[in-house]
Amino acid sequence: MFVASRAPSLKTVLIATGVVLTLAMGVRHGFGFWMQPISQANGWTRETYSLAQALQNLMWGAFGPFAGMAADRFGTMRVVLVGALSYAAGLVWMAVVTDPTMFVIGTGVLIGLGLSCTAFGAVSGIIGRVAPAEKRSWAFGISGAASSFGQFLMMPVEQQLISAIGWQNAFYVLAALVLLLMIPMTFYLREPALDHGDGPQQSIREAMSEAIRNRSFLFLVAGYFVCGFQVVFIGVHLPAYLKDKGIGDPSVAVMALALIGLFNIIGSYYAGKLGGRLPKRYLLSSIYFTRSVVISLFLLAPLTPFSVYVFAAAMGLIWLSTVPLTNGIIAGIFGVKHMSMLAGVVFFSHQVGSFLGVWMGGFLFAKQGSYDIVWGISIALGVMAGLINLPINERPVVRSVLKAA
Repeated sequence: MFVASRAPSLKTVLIATGVVLTLAMGVRHGFGFWMQPISQANGWTRETYSLAQALQNLMWGAFGPFAGMAADRFGTMRVVLVGALSYAAGLVWMAVVTDPTMFVIGTGVLIGLGLSCTAFGAVSGIIGRVAPAEKRSWAFGISGAASSFGQFLMMPVEQQLISAIGWQNAFYVLAALVLLLMIPMTFYLREPALDHGDGPQQSIREAMSEAIRNRSFLFLVAGYFVCGFQVVFIGVHLPAYLKDKGIGDPSVAVMALALIGLFNIIGSYYAGKLGGRLPKRYLLSSIYFTRSVVISLFLLAPLTPFSVYVFAAAMGLIWLSTVPLTNGIIAGIFGVKHMSMLAGVVFFSHQVGSFLGVWMGGFLFAKQGSYDIVWGISIALGVMAGLINLPINERPVVRSVLKAA
């Protein structure tokens, strides 16, 4: 069990995790800019790069529960440190490896592990433990806003790096940033040993068993699958989609992805704030229904730079606003002792959806020369997720006295 002299303040935790999330999610959201230059340089189809990104998202999810367990047991500091090292190694790997199989495997494992240790699941536990119950949803909203700020900040940075110094050197610069900025932040995330009082204690196995037998938890898992499918498909394939449709100016795609990040700062913050006042399940359902409407209108409207920007702004408001609400429901139902682990389990479903969204985008485009079917699937899944979240019961579970863990 991890030990420290005293618990960090909520302000310190939010600043430190904010820097980590800003960089982790900001770099990750820009990977779509490398699809065409890497594919052209190595003579690959889009399917190869899409598969690498898909495996990365799947491994991110697969490592997530274990990163969460480690963060809950040994402390967030150690987990984020491992994640920073793995993330930087993965960026260098993407710059130097030219064999398609090794590129896919290395990118998937190294970046996937890095993200699992530096993104929402790994840091949600310390935020939930430090924040008072009445501020917990708001604190999750702040962390979501930080990740969105990273997307807004890093989109133009990454595109300019590729243009100015080449796609390979851009990876080296980003790897250095990860090491220089993330590692110092880990020292502000030391935690004391957890004091759970005299109430019921749970082992990891008991907590996991309780969660997977809870219907509301399973609904969250199913809904989060849809979230991953939609956002990663759009984030990775939107630049190529716009170019295919005749919008060849790369600045339009850069601005669109930056607008998603900018508006999601607002969306994530207010989703967390509203989650402290309104039923979170209804807010989640509204987000998923709205996504389907926004995507449908985007596809039906004439495609112009202006329509792209409107679509990006609208999607940004509901992009990662699911995160503070989902984590808030988990903490409210099950408590915070195993918060990171349970968030990691739900996030694994998100990443299975991400895997299918990004891979199907590349696969179906290679087969049909169009993204139309994947757009249609995204719309249908949004409606399904909206319905699934409605019957979630947010009340805390009632436990009998358990054997001390």
